[in-house]
Amino acid sequence: MPGGDEPRSYYVGVDVGTGSVRAALVDQRGALLAFADQPINQWEPQFNHHEQSSEDIWAACCIVSKKVVQGVNLHQIRGLGFDATCSLVVLDKQFRPLPVNHEGDSHRNIIMWLDHRAASQVHRINETKHSVLQYVGGVMSVEMQAPKLLWLKENLRETCWDKAGHFFDLPDFLSWKATGVTARSLCSLVCKWTYSAEKGWDDSFWKMVGLEDLVTDNYSKIGNQVLPPGASLGSGLTPEAAKDLGLPPGIAVAASLIDAHAGGLGVIGADVKGHGLACEGQPVTSRLAVICGTSSCHMGISKNPIFVPGVWGPYFSAMVPGFWLNEGGQSVTGKLIDHMVQGHAAFPELQAKATARRQSVYAYLNSHLDLIKKAQPVGFLTVDLHVWPDFHGNRSPLADLTLKGMVTGLKLSQDLDDLAILYLATVQAIAFGTRLIIEAMESAGHSISTLFLCGGLSKNPLFVQMHADITGMPVVLSQEVESVLVGAAILGACASGDFASVQEAMAKMSKVGKVVFPRHEDKRYYDKKYQVFLKLVEHQKEYAAIMKGD
Repeated sequence: MPGGDEPRSYYVGVDVGTGSVRAALVDQRGALLAFADQPINQWEPQFNHHEQSSEDIWAACCIVSKKVVQGVNLHQIRGLGFDATCSLVVLDKQFRPLPVNHEGDSHRNIIMWLDHRAASQVHRINETKHSVLQYVGGVMSVEMQAPKLLWLKENLRETCWDKAGHFFDLPDFLSWKATGVTARSLCSLVCKWTYSAEKGWDDSFWKMVGLEDLVTDNYSKIGNQVLPPGASLGSGLTPEAAKDLGLPPGIAVAASLIDAHAGGLGVIGADVKGHGLACEGQPVTSRLAVICGTSSCHMGISKNPIFVPGVWGPYFSAMVPGFWLNEGGQSVTGKLIDHMVQGHAAFPELQAKATARRQSVYAYLNSHLDLIKKAQPVGFLTVDLHVWPDFHGNRSPLADLTLKGMVTGLKLSQDLDDLAILYLATVQAIAFGTRLIIEAMESAGHSISTLFLCGGLSKNPLFVQMHADITGMPVVLSQEVESVLVGAAILGACASGDFASVQEAMAKMSKVGKVVFPRHEDKRYYDKKYQVFLKLVEHQKEYAAIMKGD
């Protein structure tokens, strides 16, 4: 806590995740003083269609913001920062919601980031082999915005496309709602919309993919004023938004970040002195931030652009100003663990036992694994059970939407031991996926020595230890578990002018909590499991080829 007579400055960070909105009050030392969360609605009208409501999300932002500033001297609140999932918000010319669904329900005006409805559109976009694709690992993901826009144009022409006045990435929608400024963040536009920090929009791309109508009026529908994350927007918080959020009007509001990038910002700059880490004294480019929640993102930065096949980027200044960002990712991680555990026959028994012990199901599973491992290391329980984790396709580094999940080594029994071991094999598979991404990044020119983990899954000690053991790298956890919210608050701190740069705010506001080192004595075992892991996908491709053959 700040000592002496130093006046305290506070910043509010708001994070819109997949299932909830969270807010925190953070001081200038990066200490999280208050926290609140509020669930938000999701709709899945058909398979692979995932929708939300911008009105519902803004209402949730107002609830959590008011909660975290209760009892605080509002004059000490200096700035506000937003981060959110990279979902697509559609509004008409008067900024009213438009339907993104066949039902015509305009309340549901957001296509969520994990929505895969635009598979045929992204396939056609990738077939153009346009030069902008080299900045997304050579292949655009169905989770980016161009395919979703094309889907809207082809499927909802009259009810949505022709009436649309504004297409926002969700983080940019929030900063507009707070300030009335339609300027976009460099983070969203560069990472998800094919914008170039150096050259701007490429007219030829939009014309080639059939979205030439977006070029008109100097790209007014998708953004023609672009600011770096942390830049101050307009005249700050409008009186109307201030009333909604319970904050003082006129405070600085920052250009936003995508949620994973806020997590990266919240962890990657921490001072690691005295922890015996290889990255001490090395440039920040030797660190990989892994933000693991519903899905996982792997953020590595470099001084010069590095092109990694199947890994998004390089994106200039999209997370840390002045650095190029590469972003690997796994489409489902936390969601996959839930899927495997909740779908198992022994799940009701697990739930009952965990509730009786007042534990989460994962804390119970971790202690159950310790019970059944006997004398061997816990990871060795999966010697004959292997999982390939791409139940929702592969984002990185294979960039293959068609890949499926695989499990080999199943038996007839379905008891709690089997569930615990399947859970362990799933966690290991996710860590092997991280290893595959790291290897792709390193072979392209990155040099990574340390992992910095944040997000919901970083609270699970088994998940963390498996990442250390399987990658062979130490894992740094933040003092503040809610690193994404610290990242959002860092944006607000930069916008307020209290720090000279994002880098200075990162160094002062992110702190190391715990370091988990790999068990090097288990390396040979995990190297063998990794060989099996790579064989699984090789075999899956062979099976597909057999079934497609004559």
